[in-house]
Amino acid sequence: MDKQNRFIVLVCLWGTFANLTAVGAELRVPGFTAYLEPEGRGARVSSRSGVTAWTDPATKVLWFGEIKTPGRLDCSISLRLPPEATSRLRLSVAGQAREATAQGVDANSVTVRFGSFDIPQAGYRRFLLESLNPAGQPAGEIEALLLDGPAIQNAHFNLKSRRNAASVHLMYPVAKDTNVEAFYCEMTGLEDPVWTYYMACGWHRGYFGMQVNSLTERRIIFSVWDSGGEAVDRNKVADENRVRLVAKGEGVEARDFGNEGTGGHSHLVYAWRTGETQRFLVTAKPTDATHTIYAGYYFHPDEKQWVLISSWKAPKEGGYLRRLYSFSENFGGSNGHLVRKALYGNQWMRTAEGQWIELTTATFSHDSTGRADRLDRFMGVEDGQFFLSHGGFIPGCTAYGEKFTRPPTGKAPSDIVLPE
Repeated sequence: MDKQNRFIVLVCLWGTFANLTAVGAELRVPGFTAYLEPEGRGARVSSRSGVTAWTDPATKVLWFGEIKTPGRLDCSISLRLPPEATSRLRLSVAGQAREATAQGVDANSVTVRFGSFDIPQAGYRRFLLESLNPAGQPAGEIEALLLDGPAIQNAHFNLKSRRNAASVHLMYPVAKDTNVEAFYCEMTGLEDPVWTYYMACGWHRGYFGMQVNSLTERRIIFSVWDSGGEAVDRNKVADENRVRLVAKGEGVEARDFGNEGTGGHSHLVYAWRTGETQRFLVTAKPTDATHTIYAGYYFHPDEKQWVLISSWKAPKEGGYLRRLYSFSENFGGSNGHLVRKALYGNQWMRTAEGQWIELTTATFSHDSTGRADRLDRFMGVEDGQFFLSHGGFIPGCTAYGEKFTRPPTGKAPSDIVLPE
């Protein structure tokens, strides 16, 4: 096995063994790691109390975990019920369903036992808990899914309250000392769960992409960070460290942002379409030795022309675009069990001398959640483009640092006519 393959195996194994369960030890999967379907009504998930206010039998409670050892799996639920209250529940695993009734006794938790399930083969499994109670009747406050038996050996579950899918990135290598004045990227969202941000053009001072904010609203977002390193509150940023809005396009909203670094945020509410390629361009124009104007341009599919989202003057900069990258993020914490996937293709950078250079190589990375908690994170090449995928509890993983090369298109963007 060569050095690179050993690296890939070790990275995947690190995540695989993060939550190993010894033989004979019960595995307790907290209620606060569960997902709800449909999300947003009929129950709540609390990081302190687990699943609460579950009164709608149309709402299902789900856990996901990777079972590494086929065999018998004994399943129970720990919950709280008022004294003398009852709750009928059904648990489904691996195509098998068992029903049980919980009886409240006192203020203590009760354990509802569903018996044994046969796990025929290794892989991710869904644990679906349903209420068989009338609408309006509390099903109980779910504290944990309890697992035992031979099949829990080496099992892997996310045991933390963060239920996001891992954030995933692809980094484009650029030769040192290259003065990059423009970065172009085409991107196609293939899945569209709420709280998804597909980012096409990222660099050391900002990011540019498209977001699913709700079932009815989508946005094109362009943001630039301040100098100074303040992580949370822009009110703490000194005047000389603040980026300044230079211009914004028609219908664009611009304002401050914080809590992920601070800076200037802008967005255009636009219903971009899943499966349709979107085009993004970021430019850098140094104005002097200490300031650069960064601008984000979007090719509007309806208007059939490039439009300005916004431009910002960044202090303590005076340079060009560095550290070019793209990413995909699940920024809301309650639906990380859903798949997010996008294609990233036809990337180009233009130097200060006017030369277009195609970017055909990228390196994969992920955030800390992808290190051991959520291994369903991938990068690769598909239909001649890079793809990023995360969520969905899909088997396998892509190793941190793995490199991919897509086939070149040889077609530099030639129709870029920017608004004045």
